[in-house]
Amino acid sequence: MPRSSLAAVLALLPCLPLPALSQEIADRIFFGGPVLTMDDTRPRTEAVAVLDGRIIAVGPEAEIMVHRGDSTELTQLDGRALIPGFFDAHAHVMMGGLQALSANLLAPPDGDVTDIDSLLQTLRDWVETNREVVERVNLIIGFGYDNAMLAEQRHPTRHDLDKVSTEIPIYLIHQSGHLGAGNSKALDVAGLTADTPDPAGGVIRRDPDGTPNGVLEETAHIPVVVSLLSRVGVDGFKEMTRAGADLWARFGFTSAEEGRSIPQTVEILREVAREDGFAIDVVTYPDVLVDRDWIAANVSPDYENRVRVAGAKLTIDGSPQGFTAWRDRPYYDPVGDYPAGYVGYPAATAEQVTGAIDWAYGSGVQIITHSNGEAASDLLIAAHRQAQDRHGTDGDLRPVLIHGQFLREDQVDAMKTLGITPSLFPMHTFYWGDWHRDHTVGPALADDISPTGWVHRRGMRFSSHTDAPVALPDSMRVLDATVTRRSRTGDIIGPDQRIDVMTALKAMTLWPAWHHHEDHHKGSIEVGKLADLVILSADPTAVPTDDLDQLVVEQTIKEGVTIHDRASQDEGRLQPGPQDGLGTLIRVASARTAGRHRHGHGPDHGLHMMLQSLNDAVLAATAGN
Repeated sequence: MPRSSLAAVLALLPCLPLPALSQEIADRIFFGGPVLTMDDTRPRTEAVAVLDGRIIAVGPEAEIMVHRGDSTELTQLDGRALIPGFFDAHAHVMMGGLQALSANLLAPPDGDVTDIDSLLQTLRDWVETNREVVERVNLIIGFGYDNAMLAEQRHPTRHDLDKVSTEIPIYLIHQSGHLGAGNSKALDVAGLTADTPDPAGGVIRRDPDGTPNGVLEETAHIPVVVSLLSRVGVDGFKEMTRAGADLWARFGFTSAEEGRSIPQTVEILREVAREDGFAIDVVTYPDVLVDRDWIAANVSPDYENRVRVAGAKLTIDGSPQGFTAWRDRPYYDPVGDYPAGYVGYPAATAEQVTGAIDWAYGSGVQIITHSNGEAASDLLIAAHRQAQDRHGTDGDLRPVLIHGQFLREDQVDAMKTLGITPSLFPMHTFYWGDWHRDHTVGPALADDISPTGWVHRRGMRFSSHTDAPVALPDSMRVLDATVTRRSRTGDIIGPDQRIDVMTALKAMTLWPAWHHHEDHHKGSIEVGKLADLVILSADPTAVPTDDLDQLVVEQTIKEGVTIHDRASQDEGRLQPGPQDGLGTLIRVASARTAGRHRHGHGPDHGLHMMLQSLNDAVLAATAGN
């Protein structure tokens, strides 16, 4: 080569992109649509190259295509948007699996139940679809009905459910988890008669002659659930867990929480992971009031087969929509038999709260805390302040407040000062915004539930979550609710608390990765990070905000591999679990000897009652192992 030609080539070398020189050949390249990276240094680009589950190049399509080889899989986006995989900052994957394996009795838009007749028809349709399984296992389960969303404004009774079957036990779990409803056969199996007294803290609703009408409240309901779940055995819990993880994947989540576990449920997660693994990463926080030594010994920054114990969970109060959140003032118009000036109540003592948080700081363990009411958050803030005064703030613990529905603005200021990260629940504005406006806090304070605007304007990182199965793990519902704050009736619940689309997406990707100490390899589309990605049907920054809830997750990609592809499946917004999974769950349940657990739990947030039931059932199922 002439010296002049060689000099010309050498002169060009600094201008060539490094990949052109190294010639790494990608396993997969995504191109042909907007790439929203969540990386502030390059928020939008054109293409992404992936090798061995990690991102090796991000940039203009022409630059990325130098990584193309004969074996490279090319994914043409065709104008669809590529974004980081969603990280559900707080949820309950195992209980979500029960939802996924049951008849969907949710109200629109997540289901089709609007009245008693449509509820019964949904059950009939589900039985028809799963007839072989139902005939084999002799049990029908429904999940998610809400009497407040039914035209009749009442619960289904045994008289209603007997129209579906009088021979097969039917049991429905209310969306809140506080109640259930069974047909006559289910009541017979449970041993409930006119002579059965109401348990302490519970009610067996009755016909005028004293016969149970099928509706069971609180501690009358929970033993039936515990009995059912404990009989599924370890194999049934494994199937629930797999189904839950798959459900999250279908909504674009590549990471999700099992948000209140015990050592035995963690072991079930690990068994599933060892046997056939999870489609997504599952991060869990065991109950800090159960076994702190076990938590301290098992906390790890690393996943093992996509499962890890990240810290500890504490629960201070209950549910705002259920009037069990602990407030600093009376509820506005609580529906039910409540005394004047009713403010809810704590689910833990002040000593338990301060002791747990002090232990977390002293042990170097991250703690996440369920707190909804103002009084609960006052206690939380005081406990963190006391622990920091004692132990200092040198450790990067990233403590988290979960939910914070009724946070005051001064509490947000205190959280910023103390470094407490809020994980908010903006879907409340859609599902229960009207309820909060009319009953829990009133029109003025309802505008500030889930105060994303306050938090964002203070420059705080925050995450958003689904808390599924309280609601479906529907990522687009989270996005829509965070940006628009539209209620079911179309009212805007707190226009000043709305935030822009990109900030809302960060609260679903980068910032939950940060608060889980995983932002070094998750949450944004950057070189070196895991190729956890989602393909959306359109660019969420380009569609009208009122249409955000119409976006669809087309593909979910975990470490470069597609784990959900809508194009290859005939799916609606809620996809039912596989029939084989349902069969495994209920077949094992029906094969176990029937029994009725008489131990109960005091009134508490419905989901947490259900989680306690789940943990009790796991203990019963694993007692002989």
